Amino acid sequence: MCGELSAGFSEGQKRRASDGGDDGPSLGWRRRRQRVPLGSPALDASGTELLSRRVENDEADISRLIEEALSLAEEVVWAVDQPGGGAALLLALLWEGDQKVLYVPGISVDRARQTYRGESKTDARDARVIADQSRMRSDLGELAPSEQELSELRLLLGRRRDLITDRSRVIARLREMLLSLFPALERALDVNGKGPLILFTHYQTPAQLRRAGHKRVGAYLRNRSVKGSDKVARKALSAAGSQSVALPAQAVASRIVAQLAAEVLTLKERTESIDEEIGQRFFARPEARILNSLPGMGPILGAEFLVCVGDIRAFESADRLAAYAGLVPAARDLGQRVANRRRVRGGNKALKRIFYQSAFASLRGCAESRAFYDRKRAEGKRHTGPRRLGASEGQRRVGDVA
Repeated sequence: MCGELSAGFSEGQKRRASDGGDDGPSLGWRRRRQRVPLGSPALDASGTELLSRRVENDEADISRLIEEALSLAEEVVWAVDQPGGGAALLLALLWEGDQKVLYVPGISVDRARQTYRGESKTDARDARVIADQSRMRSDLGELAPSEQELSELRLLLGRRRDLITDRSRVIARLREMLLSLFPALERALDVNGKGPLILFTHYQTPAQLRRAGHKRVGAYLRNRSVKGSDKVARKALSAAGSQSVALPAQAVASRIVAQLAAEVLTLKERTESIDEEIGQRFFARPEARILNSLPGMGPILGAEFLVCVGDIRAFESADRLAAYAGLVPAARDLGQRVANRRRVRGGNKALKRIFYQSAFASLRGCAESRAFYDRKRAEGKRHTGPRRLGASEGQRRVGDVA
């Protein structure tokens, strides 16, 4: 993994920084997926390129670059387009040295690039844009080290998403194999359920089920603590009675079905284990009582909220939190047409998704949310409309508490 670093500083800035009248030079970091080290420009306050530096995403190389920058000015402003991931090592070294780090969102970099001459899209060009934006804009947010607990929650949630993605992929493959082997069984049972998956690890073909019979299949499932074992066995035997022909490659397909079912069970166990750990860490947080009191906001969504927002005290009001999530309508006034509002397409999409999902989940257990949803549907709103309004209402209550 390699990176590009952009720095902007001048002798004039160096003198002003020593007098305390300027924030000093601006440096921008652009992560690159390729393994080839690249140079990036260094810009002064007027945008003149002063330095080109190639840097590997390596502690020794980054440390040397930090020393170079600090030797040119007493105060240095760094800018990155990623608050973690490939820039994690850089950020850790900068924070260890008490350096100021600004965050330039990737979408801002993409849009700003269009205002520069030329149409090329390179990491060197993006690094220059990041450095240029950091020296010109005063509204960029500053990154700060995350709490250890939130960093651990972020890793656990990322691992959970990976497991769910893998499980969905394996389940899709399992459905495909069952359709080529035993279509009636795939139609009769829910392949997401634990009972059917346990059944698939031992019985995959109609002939196997007919030979075992209802009593033996039911006992096999009961011995493995399957809820509704008799019902699952009955559905499986009914499906077995509807197919008498053996499909091509049955032996190989049966073995693959058993392997896929075992994989899904393993992934489910790992997901449940991570869910339990996330729940324990979430309820140990002081914000858990407030977040868990919101309809539809459980430990998983609550943990994702904490990871997305960080310290909620950083938001001055509920409106600031709503704007950060992209739930505040944007003005679109043209000429005499005023007071027009449109839905914002930006904002923190992860936080917006959390509010959407919590609003949708609240329909099952919250009478007020269900009444609100039904009222909006009766007014002719689409399914996504009431969900968005409900999510905004839940977000406002969180902000009010903050």
